[in-house]
Amino acid sequence: MAASGSGGGSSRADNGYGSQQPRRRKGPGALATAYLVIYNVVMTAGWLVIAVGLVRAYLAKGSYHSLYYSIEKPLKFFQTGALLEILHCAFGIVPSSVVLTAFQVMSRVFLTWAVTHSVKEVQTEDSVLLFVVAWTITEIIRYSFYTFSLLNHLPYLIKWARYTLFIILYPMGVSGELLTIYAALPFVRQSGLYSISLPNKYNFSFDYYTFLILVMISYIPIFPQLYFHMLHQRRKVLSHTEEHKKSE
Repeated sequence: MAASGSGGGSSRADNGYGSQQPRRRKGPGALATAYLVIYNVVMTAGWLVIAVGLVRAYLAKGSYHSLYYSIEKPLKFFQTGALLEILHCAFGIVPSSVVLTAFQVMSRVFLTWAVTHSVKEVQTEDSVLLFVVAWTITEIIRYSFYTFSLLNHLPYLIKWARYTLFIILYPMGVSGELLTIYAALPFVRQSGLYSISLPNKYNFSFDYYTFLILVMISYIPIFPQLYFHMLHQRRKVLSHTEEHKKSE
């Protein structure tokens, strides 16, 4: 479940922290472009609201502990809103893999609802703030990147930030996600949350505790591959930008 195109705002092969160059295809039509600009502007504004909420809560409390409650509602709303990006791929208005995008969007939605929302005891953990801050900075940059790309006016600073800050934000976010899931384990085991035991009429059992452990293990092969892929993309994209500047 370890989470994360064109200016459309849907290529999430970077787990949301880095970037992947989209396959070159014909761009979206005028109507689709207008919709995508509006979508990305709204999402940028939404994550800015979350960022401001975090800062205001910190200044009011004088502590970074339990800041989750100050941004819980907008976080759930805008992170869930990213599900639209799966439809963007499905309808072909952005050139990204439906399966890959669905996997990466759902991984964050899963952490938001099936872990942080469902296991109330973890909401005061500092690890939650760790991934929330990483997601917030990442998404502000990502949606800004898509918006300006769609408008064909991408500032170099935003491009540089998108292809650079993941170096810190990706490990930061992944660490927060893993620590939050780990913190949830004893409460899930004790309560039997989302677990189905035998016997039952469907002759089916499911252990959510074991499932969460498997989710954590899945980060081991996925994280290094994505991280080194993003480093490669960074060198490729930024070096191309530098060469383009020199040729002008």
